[in-house]
Amino acid sequence: MSQKVQRNTFYTKRLNITLFLVIFLAAVAVVRLFFLQIINHGAYLVLADKQQGFERILEPKRGDIYFKNKNGDLTTAATTKVGALIFLNTKLLKNPSEVYTQLNSITPINQNEFFKIAAKQNDPYEILKHKISLDEASKIAELKLSGVGLQEERWRFYPAENLASHLLGFVSSADDSPEGRYGAEKRFNSLLEGITGKIKAARDARGTLIALSEQFKTNAEEGEDIILTIEPIAQGFIEAELKKLETKWHARSGGILVLEPATGQIRAMASFPDFNPNEFQKEKNLGVFLNPFVEKIFELGSVFKPLTMAAALDAGAITPDTTYIDKGEVKIGDMVIKNFDGKARGKRVMTQILEESLNTGAVFVMQQIGGEKLKEYFKKFGLGDPTGIELPGEVRGNLSNLDSGREVEFATASFGQGIAVTPLEFAMALSALANGGRLMRPIVLEKEPAQIIREVVKPETSVTITKMLVDVVDTALVGGQAKKPGYSIAAKTGTAQIPDPESRGYYSDQFLHSFFGYFPAYKPQFMIFMFLERPQGVKYASQSLTGTFSEISDFLINYYIIPPDR
Repeated sequence: MSQKVQRNTFYTKRLNITLFLVIFLAAVAVVRLFFLQIINHGAYLVLADKQQGFERILEPKRGDIYFKNKNGDLTTAATTKVGALIFLNTKLLKNPSEVYTQLNSITPINQNEFFKIAAKQNDPYEILKHKISLDEASKIAELKLSGVGLQEERWRFYPAENLASHLLGFVSSADDSPEGRYGAEKRFNSLLEGITGKIKAARDARGTLIALSEQFKTNAEEGEDIILTIEPIAQGFIEAELKKLETKWHARSGGILVLEPATGQIRAMASFPDFNPNEFQKEKNLGVFLNPFVEKIFELGSVFKPLTMAAALDAGAITPDTTYIDKGEVKIGDMVIKNFDGKARGKRVMTQILEESLNTGAVFVMQQIGGEKLKEYFKKFGLGDPTGIELPGEVRGNLSNLDSGREVEFATASFGQGIAVTPLEFAMALSALANGGRLMRPIVLEKEPAQIIREVVKPETSVTITKMLVDVVDTALVGGQAKKPGYSIAAKTGTAQIPDPESRGYYSDQFLHSFFGYFPAYKPQFMIFMFLERPQGVKYASQSLTGTFSEISDFLINYYIIPPDR
């Protein structure tokens, strides 16, 4: 091959390679543009927006929660504080010891935490302290400390700390998204939280904001304020009384409820163990946050006997003068049911069953009305169903033992054993005895109207059972010492054995004490319900709770200026 041909062949190959490279690079460019403009178009728009745009979320002010006293004055139960947090930028931090001294002179700073953060290198943002006041933030800002930054912060604040903590709940700011947890904070979260707003604008090449106008701004909508039915003075008083019970009897838990039978409005609701919602994160046991009035069930014992009695009276199965022979025990199938002391008392009328809290008498009453009919009345009283209260987490009572149809289950249920209810649903059932026979929906939100769920017993039955319960107080409760001059009081105690889940029986030395009372008996303004779980050093509820009921009823009579009815 001639040299000229070889040279032409070489140039041809070189041209082909060059052409191939050009075509390949062009194809790569096309593919790259395809991914940039088509596939990743949205992502690059977001990136450009971040570089050229400005956006800020406007947090709404959370609504406040109020209590209202008897005169209509409002007391703040929960509000939102505005302040700041302190953060350190260790890239800019100079002379840490001097910075610490100056900060600590304005607001207490954890020394170990400060120097632990200060030791980190090139860390632009480490939070040092939350929840400092605006006044403290202003003083710190005046110092112009290098490496120390301030950032606005809002937090939920409960001025009365533990007061009504189970009813209120708290606000958690996990993931920077404040949300109500437990109690009213959770139930009314959608009302309280408001709606976030937004500011959106663009930046020029120098980073200066441009095109900032109202069309680029959505205002935040503040959350609604709510008023609860809780009377703060009454709430404070019953919490003080509950604390005395806790200290005296070393009970595992306990609670006191004050409500209006005529309307269903709750004026006070307290329980222990409680918590400080300002420091909820310090609690190790999450069970502390549960409200036992709506989120726990108990076997309440002899306080059930008035419901059994009222059912039989209403059905016409007995009258107050009906008699039976108390032999101290009664045999149902293979089970022997005894009175609390095992003693026989001979011939007794129905009122004496309540006065002496006779289990055999409750069984007799059940047999007169019939187990299925008694179960029907219990259902009418709302037992086994949620009350519909505007609080989260409400559970329903458990009457499933009665589904067996066995007489022994009806017998034990007649005096409150073998069936479990929430304290609130039971208190509402008792209110039907007090208010003329109407089952009311319990109310905690002040603006809610009273709501009658249904009529449970006839008005005359309500009067009859009330008279029988007044006789209990006048003649039998702690020997008649609970009688209040000038006032008719209807009341009954209960001492129930605590179920043993392992043996499926009951502990012989552990009890649940309960007490209810309403007054003035024939037109009651208030119902009080109390319970103590596993009190120590006392056997009967009449011994542990009667004095507290007397103190609370005296307070309510004087505070609300309730005239005597006798």
